Amino acid sequence: MLSSLHIENMAVIRSLNVDFDAGFTVITGETGAGKSVMMESLHLLGGGKADRELIRHGEEKASVSALFAALSADTVTQLASLGVDTDDEGCLELQRIVSIDGKSIARLNGRTVSLSLLKEVFPLLLHIHSQEDSGFLRREGSELTVLDTASHNESDREAYGALYRRLTEIKGEISRLQMDESEKLRTLEMLRYQLDEIDGIAPEEGEDERLFDEKIKLKHSEKIAKQTSFAYRALRGAEKGNALYIIDRASAALRTVADVLPEATALADSLDAEYETLYDLAERIASAGDMGEGDPTERLDAVETRLSALEKLMRKYGGSLPRVLEFAKDARERLSVIEGADARIADLQKEYDALYLTVCEAAERLHESREKTAKMFEAEIAARLRELDMPRAEFSVQIERRRDGERYLLTERGFDEVTFLAAVNVGEPFIPIARSVSGGEMARIMLAIKTVIAKHDGLPTIVFDEVDTGVSGKTSRKIGFSLLASAKSAQVISITHSAQIASLAHRHLLVYKEERGGRTESSVRPLTGEERVGELARILGGIAVTEAQKQAARDMLSGKDL
Repeated sequence: MLSSLHIENMAVIRSLNVDFDAGFTVITGETGAGKSVMMESLHLLGGGKADRELIRHGEEKASVSALFAALSADTVTQLASLGVDTDDEGCLELQRIVSIDGKSIARLNGRTVSLSLLKEVFPLLLHIHSQEDSGFLRREGSELTVLDTASHNESDREAYGALYRRLTEIKGEISRLQMDESEKLRTLEMLRYQLDEIDGIAPEEGEDERLFDEKIKLKHSEKIAKQTSFAYRALRGAEKGNALYIIDRASAALRTVADVLPEATALADSLDAEYETLYDLAERIASAGDMGEGDPTERLDAVETRLSALEKLMRKYGGSLPRVLEFAKDARERLSVIEGADARIADLQKEYDALYLTVCEAAERLHESREKTAKMFEAEIAARLRELDMPRAEFSVQIERRRDGERYLLTERGFDEVTFLAAVNVGEPFIPIARSVSGGEMARIMLAIKTVIAKHDGLPTIVFDEVDTGVSGKTSRKIGFSLLASAKSAQVISITHSAQIASLAHRHLLVYKEERGGRTESSVRPLTGEERVGELARILGGIAVTEAQKQAARDMLSGKDL
């Protein structure tokens, strides 16, 4: 359950701490007192948009954190599947910080996490129901979503989804392979022409770089030959006076005095080592200057011709030699695929037909789970509607297998189309509620659905945001009893403007504004005794609270109004 909520620097709230208990809690207060800011903070914790306009004027950031405690074993298991662990006391703290620069930080038990993970964790801990949810059932596929939630058929849905994804992959591959005969011939002709052009030149990896280096060398062959020849002669080639001859003579001279100069041998050895080094260097210089056999001019013409052919390929097929080679590889693969397309399509079609039957079997299992749940769901929703001042209302779940001719029309959720129908008054036919019921009726139907799902889904905490809007006092009282009943299996928190609802709660919190240090701030305090009576009387109406209103409030609290 939600144990506490802490908000800092958000709109009219400077710093707010609210503790919550199990059971049914109501939150009331005058318009603008800060109730909507509390709701905004919860939406922010659920991964909602980090609007910097929420930040209190003059502050750099705002934050909200919520502590959840006494979590069920099932909730802890679901959190663990997301890689989220509770602390040593079995608690989990969610936090969101929003900065004036538009950035935000999400944390779980002090550990920074991604916003996407926060969005996955929040629904496991708390669900928010507001007036806007009444439009949910008018969105395509929403009724199927509700029924699946009540059905607890996650494993069947996952199994079906994996099979369906493979089926769509096969269908997509068949579509890519299929083309009309003229398009096929054009493509084959183009690929073969491109490959013949590339294979005719037969480029090799790195060949352009090697040829470019050779071209530079051949262009300056005369200069290279002259200077490398000079360097070689200076080191080794001259008969006398070359570096190696001089070093050899110097080494020999030192060795003649080794018997009288102790260090002479070591010096001579060093000269010998340098001799070997210069000898190898001379050989490398000679090799570097070697232009090979034949006329360098003829060889340069051949290199430039080859480079020109490679550059032509590069201009046509990617701009670089690696891209030309990659293009050729891809073209060969495409050619192979198209040439073998008919056989591949036949194989894929066999696989598709066999898998289609398996997918239909999985869809049928989903259908059966939905049919089984629908009967229970119909009875429970109808019972809830009667509690919500719709005594003659009946509720029905229609599940139809969609077909495309002789075959089932499969989607990522099976072949079922689910429609919720209601007969609101006696003698009226069942009509789809998404198109026919009034706004007030839709609000109560959604409330009934949410409370039934909460009962079966084991949601720890449900927050109802002004679900009493637009309904009469009598109906509000029945909504209150419905919320009170829901509080037997979940923590229920309701922000309300209805005294009929507020008087039924186990705990009553008041949101109010006061001036501190020249600025308005929101605060929250629990109400008991005459303070609670006074607040209920204020809600009942009138500029000045009368004794009659206070007595009416006392009657509500004691149940005498029933």
